[in-house]
Amino acid sequence: MELRDASSRPASLAVPRPRHIGVIMDGNRRWAKAQRHVDVGFGHKAGAEHLSNFMAWLSARSIDHASAYVLSADNIRKRDSQEVRYLFRLIEEIIPHRVKAAQSWQLHVSGDLDLLPASARAALERAIQETSDRPRHLTLAIGYDAHADIVSAVQRAILHLATGELDDLTVEAVSEQLAGGPVKDIDLIIRTGGDSRTSGFFPWQTKSAELYVVQHPWPALSESDLDDALSYYATKRGRATT
Repeated sequence: MELRDASSRPASLAVPRPRHIGVIMDGNRRWAKAQRHVDVGFGHKAGAEHLSNFMAWLSARSIDHASAYVLSADNIRKRDSQEVRYLFRLIEEIIPHRVKAAQSWQLHVSGDLDLLPASARAALERAIQETSDRPRHLTLAIGYDAHADIVSAVQRAILHLATGELDDLTVEAVSEQLAGGPVKDIDLIIRTGGDSRTSGFFPWQTKSAELYVVQHPWPALSESDLDDALSYYATKRGRATT
């Protein structure tokens, strides 16, 4: 996995383009504090709403597959309960609405939805159903655990092998059983907030991905930041093909 820090800006956009972009939406709390808001929930709300902008920017660039890290299983278990309850509210009230309003995006969820309150789980499931015929695919990692994601896919593949639906247990067979949209492999990861860790973000799907780090937090991610990341990706992949 290659790493690029956004402090050194590429000159221009080019091809090739990533087919599938992943984003680790880090820095919501820091953004709220920088805006002098005592309640960090202000940052989480801004971050949830910013998904609309990100989907629109991808659509304008004909990128049809995206994955976003919303909430890990560890965060649900370890963070302050009041903050987690507020995150559940956003997952129930804002995120499904934003995806449905995006018109061309179909929602997928990867993670253990049993960790969510019943109302939040139901809101996501309704949004998944109501967007099921759309051409673009957004996978949200919610209640996500990387090990559980892979183990579950392997278990499903083994079951298909045992019933004769599969001839062999291959990488491709396991990939097909992973939750999410139809294109599993993620080509480019954008991480906001300055950290260069991938934090268990879809490790199977990101084996060959480029990693582009943006210093400012997720709610401050701009359209030009996305173009910089695309330029970096084009430069890296262009070199690999020459």
